[in-house]
Amino acid sequence: MPVSAHFSGRSLVRWGIIGCGDVTEVKSGPGFRKADGSALVAVMRRNGALAADYARRHGVARSYDNAAELIADPEVDAVYIATPPDSHADYALQVAAAGKPAYVEKPMARHTPECERMVRAFAAAELPLFVAYYRRRLPRILLVEEFLRQGALGRVTGISYRQAAPFHRGAAIWRVDATVAGAGHFLDVGSHTLDVLDYLFGPLGDVAGQAANLGSSYDVEDTVALSFRTASGVPGAASWDFASAVAHDAVTIAGTEAQLIFSVFGNDAIRLESADGVKTFERPNPPHVAQPLIQSIVDDLLGRGVCPSTGVSACRTSRVMDAALSAYYGGREHAFWLDPTRWPGRRVAASAPA
Repeated sequence: MPVSAHFSGRSLVRWGIIGCGDVTEVKSGPGFRKADGSALVAVMRRNGALAADYARRHGVARSYDNAAELIADPEVDAVYIATPPDSHADYALQVAAAGKPAYVEKPMARHTPECERMVRAFAAAELPLFVAYYRRRLPRILLVEEFLRQGALGRVTGISYRQAAPFHRGAAIWRVDATVAGAGHFLDVGSHTLDVLDYLFGPLGDVAGQAANLGSSYDVEDTVALSFRTASGVPGAASWDFASAVAHDAVTIAGTEAQLIFSVFGNDAIRLESADGVKTFERPNPPHVAQPLIQSIVDDLLGRGVCPSTGVSACRTSRVMDAALSAYYGGREHAFWLDPTRWPGRRVAASAPA
């Protein structure tokens, strides 16, 4: 059933969550209850006791320990998939088969082939597929978008980004397990920045990149560098170092009249620098950072707006990441996670001097 018919005449979207873990406690879960025209009616977790506890604490009517039961619940109109990436595709395909829209956590899946399967399934079912790149609706990114639209920088001449973090000193194990996560922190964290660039400048092209493991004990990459061109031909470069002693996070957009500097993950003031001096702009993140994007999804489903983060846009970000990681994993077109001993990057890291 086309989604327009599914929600015709409706003023409320009733949500179910698959995977009501930590990510849903503050970042996203409350947004489904607080967005206008939205209600959270069911949650699922494989540990039924934890699902019931979440439902009790957040005022949710029903809890499940089986995803199929939540998906089949007739009072669930749309499903938010908040599990680790290895199950995104399977759950999304089940939701599409049930004739319901889905909202999937980022990264969309472990690699581009899984993302493409998801996009095809929802297109065939004539249903929308949304992905949780919520920065597309944060006030700080919207302000950057407005500066660019107004021409505040003049003609944009270059883009650069660097992120560094001491993640080698401790992290959730699954986030550096390619079987579950699809790669290392680059896929989990770096995807946000690449999606922001896609949003601000259109699809990234001429992507070239390399990855390495230089300072961590796990098998996946901990450093990545890539170059690209925007849809209008502006050159750009970005790098990620997840084994750094010192944290850093800054995008610089250079132009003929000014440059703009902003962080992707922090609440730092946005800086507009020109020959006339420096101006700063505070745009703090909301308490539940995913809520503005959730609102845009609800508005899209109810026919009163358009959500800017879809399976199609998220699949583009997956392709960029795969281009940067391909050499490290010996290709990203297949289930590379099944045999880490065949990863060229891993062998180099293992033989490198301490």
